[in-house]
Amino acid sequence: QIFEPFFTTKGVGEGTGLGLATVYGIVKQNNGFINVYSEPGQGTSFKIYLPRYAGEDQKSATSLPTIPLPGGNEVLLLVEDELAILNLVKRMLQKIGYRVLIAKNAREAVELAEEFSGDIDLLITDVVMPEMNGRDLSYRLQEIQPELKTLFMSGYTANIIAHHGIVDERVNFIQKPFSMEDLAGKVRKALVRED
Repeated sequence: QIFEPFFTTKGVGEGTGLGLATVYGIVKQNNGFINVYSEPGQGTSFKIYLPRYAGEDQKSATSLPTIPLPGGNEVLLLVEDELAILNLVKRMLQKIGYRVLIAKNAREAVELAEEFSGDIDLLITDVVMPEMNGRDLSYRLQEIQPELKTLFMSGYTANIIAHHGIVDERVNFIQKPFSMEDLAGKVRKALVRED
C-alpha cells in the first residue's frame, strides 16, 4: 500500500503521497526492485536493487559521429519546483541556443508571463506541482500568451500523471530523467508542431 499513488499517513497539506510511488516507478522502469523492512518502534529501511550497468561497447562509442543537437533561439519558460532540476534543465536549454526564463512555481510563472514584454514560444512545466498543476498552468498562461505551446515533463509514472490529464498522444510530454538529446528533440518537436 505504501507504493500506491496518493497514499500518505501525513496530515492534509503535509505531503502528496507521491514520493514512494515515484521511486517505485523509476526503479521498475530500470528493471529493479525494492525490499522494505519495517520494525515497529525501530524504523523502516528500504533497499533498492538495480541491475548492474554493463557499459557501452567501446567500438560503437568511439566510431559514432557526434550528431548536432536540434536547437533554436526561441524564448522558453521553464517551470520546475525542484531547484536542482530547474537549474540543470535551464543550462541544457541555454547550451543549445534557447533563451530561458525560469520560475519555481505556477504563481511565479504567471507573474513572469504577465510582465514579459515579448512572446514566449514554449512552456516547459512539471506536471505535478504544489498550488497549480502543469495542465492548469498551461491553460492559464495561454490566456496571456495565446500562441504558447507546452511541453510537460514528469518523473511520475503514467498512472499518476493520468490524474492530471496529460496521458494523451496529442500532448507533448517528456519522461524524467531524460538526456540532453531527448530534451532537445522534444523541445524542437513541440515548437514546430501544428495542433
